[in-house]
Amino acid sequence: MLGQGTEASLLADIVFWVIAISSIVAALAVVILKDLFRAALFLIVSFLGVAGMFVLLRAEFLAVVQVLVYVGAISVLIIFAILMTRDVEEGSPSNRFRLPMAIFSALFAAVAIYVALSTNWNTLEASIASGAISGDTLEKVKGVYSNTIPTIGHLLLRDFVLAFEVASVVLLAALIGALALIRER
Repeated sequence: MLGQGTEASLLADIVFWVIAISSIVAALAVVILKDLFRAALFLIVSFLGVAGMFVLLRAEFLAVVQVLVYVGAISVLIIFAILMTRDVEEGSPSNRFRLPMAIFSALFAAVAIYVALSTNWNTLEASIASGAISGDTLEKVKGVYSNTIPTIGHLLLRDFVLAFEVASVVLLAALIGALALIRER
């Protein structure tokens, strides 16, 4: 049966909760800290937590891309931009939107949790148990889970090529913007 390997173990549950809690704490630190440099370091920890989640989901290629693009490139770019600015320790001042945004965020989180808990999720295990997935389809799914890189490559270069190219243009624009920020006046 699919999904009865290492992800059904107690160790996988413990690793999941360690990664999840550290990612949430790091994300909260990014928002709460006034020191921009330390906030950027916590952003790196949060990105690494997302990469760890990808590994737990057996999406190793996405985990490597997460580490290379976000931890390696975007975080370094943010740290360079922070180091080029003045008054890094001061951070952004409080404003009058802090309380309304906190209320809005809490309401949004409550709605998201309600929707996630009340939705009847069509999981792979339920589809196998009900017989909705045939043996041929199950073999294809097992093939995707065992080697995700060819499947992702096929999707990126055939089905989602426009989105892939738009993402590359956005990254190029971010690079040009970073160069414009750090160039000598």
